[in-house]
This record gives sequence, C-alpha cells and structure tokens, in this order.
Amino acid sequence: MKVISLFSGAGGLDLGFKRAGFTTVFANEYDKTVWPTYKANFTGVPLNTGSIVDIQVDTLPPADGVIGGPPCQSWSEAGAHRGIDDKRGQLFSEYERILEHVNPKFFLAENVSGILSARHKAAFDVIIKRFEGLGYRVAHRMLRASNFGVPQDRDRVIIVGIRSDLGCEFVFPGPVGRAPTLRDAINNMPKPRCNRSPNKRVDHGDVPNHEFLDGSFSPIYMSRNRVRGWDQPSFTIQAGARHAPIHPSAPKMEKVDKDEFRFKRGSEVKYRRMSVRECACIQTFPPNYKFEYERIIDGYKMVGNAVPVKFAYHLAKAVKLALAGASGVRRGKR
Repeated sequence: MKVISLFSGAGGLDLGFKRAGFTTVFANEYDKTVWPTYKANFTGVPLNTGSIVDIQVDTLPPADGVIGGPPCQSWSEAGAHRGIDDKRGQLFSEYERILEHVNPKFFLAENVSGILSARHKAAFDVIIKRFEGLGYRVAHRMLRASNFGVPQDRDRVIIVGIRSDLGCEFVFPGPVGRAPTLRDAINNMPKPRCNRSPNKRVDHGDVPNHEFLDGSFSPIYMSRNRVRGWDQPSFTIQAGARHAPIHPSAPKMEKVDKDEFRFKRGSEVKYRRMSVRECACIQTFPPNYKFEYERIIDGYKMVGNAVPVKFAYHLAKAVKLALAGASGVRRGKR
C-alpha cells in the first residue's frame, strides 16, 4: 500500500510504515536541516521541500494513506477557529485540504499528550468532528511507546481515521512484550566524542553521530533528576540538545530543595548528556540509519522530533489489519 507522508522530519514514522509493508510515494518537509537525512535514507522517494501551503493537490500521486500530523500548535489554533489568520493553524487547514483531495483509505497522525489537556478539549473535539466530516471513522488514544518495543517513557496521542465507506474499524494495538531498557538499547556502545560547540559536528571514527554536547545545564534542567539507571527505560528524548537525558553510567542526581537537584558531589565528571546516536538508538532507529547535519543541535532536534520507529511499525501493522477487513469501496474513488 502507498502512503503520502506530511511533516516527514527525519523519517521515523515513514520507516516504521515501510517495515510494515507500506511504500512512501510522496513526502513533504519544510525544515531544510532535515532534508539531507531524509534523502539519505529514502532514496527514490520524492521529497517536496516547500511549505505544505504551496503543495498543488493535483500533482499528488494516488495513495492509500496519509501519515504525519501538523505541529501541536496547529491543532489547537485550527480547532479554535483561528486557523485562517494564524500561520500555525493554517497548517491544519492545509492538512485537511490534502486529505480531502487524496481521499485515502486511512490517515494517521501523532501528537504530544498535551493535546488532550482540558484547555485544548474544545479545540480537539472540533478537529475530530472536522475529520469525521471528511468521511472518516476516527479513533484516538494516548499510547506509551515503551509498550511497543521502545526503551523510553514517551506518551503520544495517536489519531487514526478509516474511510467510513470501507466498512472496517481500526483497533489500537496492545502491548507487545516487556518494556525494553537502556541496557537493551545502548549498553554496548563505545565511548562517544565530546563536542563543546552547539554549532559544529565532531565525527566519531566508528559510530556515526556518536557525539554529545558538552555545556552548561539550565536551572530548568537541574530542577529534576535527569538520570535513569541501566535497567530502566529512558526519559523522553526531546528535540533540544540541552534537554537530552544524562547517560545511565552516572549516579542519580541529588535533591537539595524543591525543584532543585545537583550532580552527586565527587562524581561530577560522570555526568554527560547522551550522544545523538544514543538518543537515536532509544528512538529505535537502526544503527545504519544516517543522520546528516552540520550542527550537533540539529542532530538532537531531528532525533527528538521523530516518531520512534518500532512504535510506528506496530501502528502501521494495526492499520494494515484494519484495512484487511474492508468490505469494499463504494464511493468510486481511490
């Protein structure tokens, strides 16, 4: 089955779908720092590098699905009916525009857990209704990635729509086994290279992207323990280099006051951020996946923004299973 990928990023969602038997026939990503990575790993896939606003729908290829979700601000702004005048909200309207034209059998979007918060409820309800108005049976649920082979506490809201005329229903997958740990993910990695400049790259001789940013830690970062042990899953891998978790070889940080922690006295040299490659392993990218960047901060950003590959794979399998029960197409469209 063929999919159109929007807001493709580094390709985590696309790779998961590829492993489940889907083929990406068109991708769109506006962030130029990500283009070399996507192109290096998805050779042959047409990558549109303009804004989604400028995509001409009559140039899009036929597809069975649309995957990828607009940034979180877009969902809330569009749902609050400010999308016409707000650039972030406009992204959601453009997502709708493409979905309506392509009329695929399904769509799948991933977003942060905060979209289900009380302050976004009205907006989120409107968005679901708008998807239903396009002819889809829509289901949504918050899932934890560690239940799907990802060594990380990462809660994400998944929204799936199956075209109503197909007569089938999407069922969210259940946990697939024990939650993997940091030991499972990064135990055998060699010592990384230290990079003291956020705007440079320091190549590791044997393991690509195995470099970590060495620099100061903000008060916000030091307000919590940032160390998980080897036999625990990682904290959420975030998109900012300065927010990367500390490597599990360090002792847990000591609490000195409310919202204030410090590195254990006498062990300060043991505290380092995880490398870009270690973060990628925790995001379940394979070792041979290429991350191309000039600045280490861009490496951390694209890895942290990605959908974990194994998480995407299990979602894609669930979509495939749902579509296998389709009763047929009655609207005469692809």
